[in-house]
Amino acid sequence: MLGGEAGVGVVAQVPHLQAPTVDYGAIAPVLIVLGAACLSVLVEAFVARSARWSSQVALTLLTLGAAGAALGVHLYSFAADGRNVVTLAGTISVDGPALFLWGTLLALGLAAVLLIADRSVEPGGAFSADAAVRPGTAADRAQAEGAVRTAETVMQTEVFPLFLFSLGGMMVFLAANDLLTMFVALEVLSLPLYLMCGLARRRRLLAQEAAVKYFLLGAFSSAFFLYGVALLYGYAGSVSLARIAEASAGSNRPDMLLFCGLALLMVGLLFKGSVGPFHTWTPDVYQGAATPVTAFMAACTKVAAFGAILRVLTVAFEGTRWEWRGLLWAVAIASMVIGAVLGLTQTDVKRMIAYSSVAHAGFLLVGAIALTAQGLSGTMFYLLAYGFTTLAAFGVVTLVRNADGEATHLSQWAGLAKRSPLTAAVFAFLLFALAGIPLTSGFTGKFAVFSAALADGMAPLVVIALVASAVAAFFYLRVVVLMYFSEPAIDGPTVSVPGAFTTAAITLGVVVTLLLGVVPTFALNWAALGAFGS
Repeated sequence: MLGGEAGVGVVAQVPHLQAPTVDYGAIAPVLIVLGAACLSVLVEAFVARSARWSSQVALTLLTLGAAGAALGVHLYSFAADGRNVVTLAGTISVDGPALFLWGTLLALGLAAVLLIADRSVEPGGAFSADAAVRPGTAADRAQAEGAVRTAETVMQTEVFPLFLFSLGGMMVFLAANDLLTMFVALEVLSLPLYLMCGLARRRRLLAQEAAVKYFLLGAFSSAFFLYGVALLYGYAGSVSLARIAEASAGSNRPDMLLFCGLALLMVGLLFKGSVGPFHTWTPDVYQGAATPVTAFMAACTKVAAFGAILRVLTVAFEGTRWEWRGLLWAVAIASMVIGAVLGLTQTDVKRMIAYSSVAHAGFLLVGAIALTAQGLSGTMFYLLAYGFTTLAAFGVVTLVRNADGEATHLSQWAGLAKRSPLTAAVFAFLLFALAGIPLTSGFTGKFAVFSAALADGMAPLVVIALVASAVAAFFYLRVVVLMYFSEPAIDGPTVSVPGAFTTAAITLGVVVTLLLGVVPTFALNWAALGAFGS
């Protein structure tokens, strides 16, 4: 009661709050992944250490299978009626592109977790037995060299809940319908990755340096992203992508806020996608992190980042494309040139693939700039193709080893075909795919994005992309020549026999790379199923 005259009370009017409707079927894949991530934390807390690895591997594989099944059920109904679902108070949009990229993330996540879980190539696993052990101490050398083989110290299994949280954040990130949800998802996907980068069993100082670099630069990029969100809110009075599009279509507000906000927002997104010149973290982190984590980042993070880029540009800024398109042309060119030219100077396999990813980010941006149905489907197909090829390539990198662990210097790969013809043949095939040789998924992906760009009047950009592809092909072919036409060193590295998990991951990557190059129709048709909804 509120006090009034002569004791007359006035009843306070409490506004009626209505709970938002939630389409649980549409977002079931995300709920399963994030729910399992929480359950995985409980496994770490309550399951005996001797049983944690098997429990975590089983839980993670079951989670990916259940999320895939839930996605298939919703995809069936989506194919029947083509209805986009906007749920959770308008914060999540489950549309055709989101469904395709969710399926891509789950498939790539399956291959990545197989590499993460493997304990045969690196005895005990690629991750430190105890992350609290100081690098360089006797305990650190013992766990790195395999002297400690008790069940309690064989592998740091916290990597599995971190993996699931990061994967769930990626799924929300690319389906977010407003910038605030996108920012929260960005942090959910990034923070576990920072930790995972520092958990390598070998070369722990290098891994921890990579983790710190990734964290500091990631914090800066997140600040840029959040400042851009603030400016766009000041312009449109909303963080919803659809409301920003409406405000930019007809508004007397100064455009400075709009385009400054977009520029800062894109800095955060381009950083996460390893697009040059916002790529400075990529070579060091790819080289320093444990290779299974590098594979996970290289494949899945790029899917999440470019999924978000496509959504932001298409839903919120398509109406102002002529104002910002030229700037993104320059960014795409810079990324392709940086990746192709600096890739030529690398002597480490992981750093070479890192600069390759920078060049491929430029190719992906060519398709994203098109903002047409053909550009959207071509870019998403490229993400699928590139992800599997890169995962398999890093899987092969884990097999070539010396006494100190992985032998990543290019000189150590000389004559590899004479030591292990199958390993050399598989890696050569994957390099051909990255170079875009016909009958591989790389050729089909490049053809899809370049065709979309040509159809949208971007012929000069396509010409530059073709030249960059030709330059980048040199450092791929250099490795092939080194493996087949050089004499192996007397004390050169050996090739480990992969365990079941690594074998399955590499085989899956190679088979998908071949199928998407020979019979890509199914994936292209699925990528073209539907458009962004808001």
